[in-house]
Amino acid sequence: MDRLQKKQLVETLSGEFKKCPLLVVTRQTGLTVAEVTALRVKVRQAGAFFKVTKNSLTKIALKDTQHADLSDFFQGPTAIAFSEDPIAAAKVIVEFAKTNDKIKVVAAGLSGKMLDEASVKALAALPSLDELRSKLLGLILAPATKIVGVLNAPGTQVARVLSAYAEKGNNS
Repeated sequence: MDRLQKKQLVETLSGEFKKCPLLVVTRQTGLTVAEVTALRVKVRQAGAFFKVTKNSLTKIALKDTQHADLSDFFQGPTAIAFSEDPIAAAKVIVEFAKTNDKIKVVAAGLSGKMLDEASVKALAALPSLDELRSKLLGLILAPATKIVGVLNAPGTQVARVLSAYAEKGNNS
């Protein structure tokens, strides 16, 4: 990689770090190409990104971003996951780490705050933004559904009474 490519990579990473509130730093040792590919597919499906980058370039890219405090964690074989959704990257990485001991969460940054491994796991346990939206929509729609049921109930009850009288008259 020549100097120009390195500069472009640093600029690209820095731009991503500035717009993404969540950056998860992982230690990954011995992952096969197939395992990394499977992880990348899962991460992309969640709307996040997973990259194995050179530590020195990542540290430069972290400067002047909300995640600058994480630069000390870039030692040895590291990879990063980041997302605009504050939970997506953490969820996927934590789930993958449960089934594969070759990757471990080291730390994370969430909107300028540093998180340790336990905090990242707690973050991953939270419902995603889409799940929260669907729950909220369900709560909003529930009263309307109940109102329709109450309004339809008197008509249904009258129909049942008339039907019962009609059957009673036919049986007599």
